[in-house]
Amino acid sequence: MNQQNLSALIWSVADLLRGDYKQSEYGKVILPFTVLRGLDCVFETSKALVLAEFADKQTMGINLDPFLLKASGQNFYNIAKVGPYKEVR
Repeated sequence: MNQQNLSALIWSVADLLRGDYKQSEYGKVILPFTVLRGLDCVFETSKALVLAEFADKQTMGINLDPFLLKASGQNFYNIAKVGPYKEVR
Protein backbone atom coordinates (compact mmCIF):
# COMPACT_ATOMS: atom_id res chain seq x y z
CA MET A 1 0.00 0.00 0.00
CA ASN A 2 1.51 3.32 -1.03
CA GLN A 3 1.43 6.48 1.07
CA GLN A 4 -1.48 8.04 -0.85
CA ASN A 5 -3.67 4.94 -0.40
CA LEU A 6 -2.74 4.72 3.27
CA SER A 7 -3.59 8.39 3.76
CA ALA A 8 -6.95 7.92 2.03
CA LEU A 9 -7.71 4.90 4.23
CA ILE A 10 -6.87 6.79 7.43
CA TRP A 11 -9.07 9.74 6.44
CA SER A 12 -11.96 7.45 5.51
CA VAL A 13 -11.75 5.79 8.94
CA ALA A 14 -11.58 9.24 10.57
CA ASP A 15 -14.74 10.24 8.69
CA LEU A 16 -16.52 7.13 9.97
CA LEU A 17 -15.39 7.77 13.54
CA ARG A 18 -16.39 11.42 13.37
CA GLY A 19 -20.02 10.40 12.92
CA ASP A 20 -22.42 13.29 13.46
CA TYR A 21 -19.72 15.87 14.19
CA LYS A 22 -19.09 18.52 11.58
CA GLN A 23 -15.59 18.56 10.16
CA SER A 24 -14.90 21.88 11.92
CA GLU A 25 -15.88 20.31 15.28
CA TYR A 26 -13.73 17.21 14.84
CA GLY A 27 -10.67 18.71 16.53
CA LYS A 28 -12.72 19.66 19.58
CA VAL A 29 -13.54 15.98 20.05
CA ILE A 30 -10.29 14.32 19.02
CA LEU A 31 -7.91 16.55 21.00
CA PRO A 32 -9.44 15.78 24.43
CA PHE A 33 -9.51 12.05 23.66
CA THR A 34 -5.91 12.20 22.49
CA VAL A 35 -4.90 13.84 25.77
CA LEU A 36 -6.87 11.28 27.77
CA ARG A 37 -5.26 8.43 25.84
CA GLY A 38 -1.85 9.93 26.49
CA LEU A 39 -2.57 10.06 30.22
CA ASP A 40 -3.83 6.49 30.06
CA CYS A 41 -0.49 5.42 28.57
CA VAL A 42 1.44 7.27 31.27
CA PHE A 43 -0.65 5.66 34.02
CA GLU A 44 -0.44 2.17 32.53
CA THR A 45 2.91 1.20 34.05
CA SER A 46 2.31 2.66 37.52
CA LYS A 47 -1.41 2.06 38.03
CA ALA A 48 -1.08 -1.20 39.97
CA LEU A 49 1.70 0.21 42.17
CA VAL A 50 -0.27 3.34 42.99
CA LEU A 51 -3.43 1.38 43.83
CA ALA A 52 -1.47 -1.01 46.04
CA GLU A 53 0.18 1.90 47.87
CA PHE A 54 -3.20 3.62 48.24
CA ALA A 55 -4.83 0.48 49.67
CA ASP A 56 -1.92 -0.04 52.05
CA LYS A 57 -1.83 3.51 53.44
CA GLN A 58 -5.36 4.96 53.15
CA THR A 59 -6.45 3.96 56.67
CA MET A 60 -3.37 5.47 58.37
CA GLY A 61 -4.75 9.02 58.41
CA ILE A 62 -1.62 10.47 56.82
CA ASN A 63 -0.97 12.57 53.72
CA LEU A 64 -0.87 10.01 50.91
CA ASP A 65 0.47 12.35 48.22
CA PRO A 66 4.20 11.73 48.79
CA PHE A 67 3.72 7.96 48.78
CA LEU A 68 1.48 7.92 45.72
CA LEU A 69 3.70 10.32 43.79
CA LYS A 70 6.70 8.13 44.52
CA ALA A 71 4.80 5.01 43.43
CA SER A 72 3.70 6.66 40.18
CA GLY A 73 7.12 8.05 39.33
CA GLN A 74 5.36 11.15 37.96
CA ASN A 75 4.17 14.50 39.26
CA PHE A 76 0.63 13.09 39.29
CA TYR A 77 -1.12 9.81 39.98
CA ASN A 78 -4.42 8.03 39.43
CA ILE A 79 -6.34 6.19 42.13
CA ALA A 80 -9.46 5.42 40.10
CA LYS A 81 -10.17 1.71 40.22
CA VAL A 82 -12.23 1.53 37.04
CA GLY A 83 -10.27 3.65 34.59
CA PRO A 84 -7.95 6.61 34.32
CA TYR A 85 -10.71 9.17 33.86
CA LYS A 86 -12.70 8.98 37.08
CA GLU A 87 -10.27 10.58 39.49
CA VAL A 88 -6.94 12.01 38.46
CA ARG A 89 -4.71 13.86 40.88
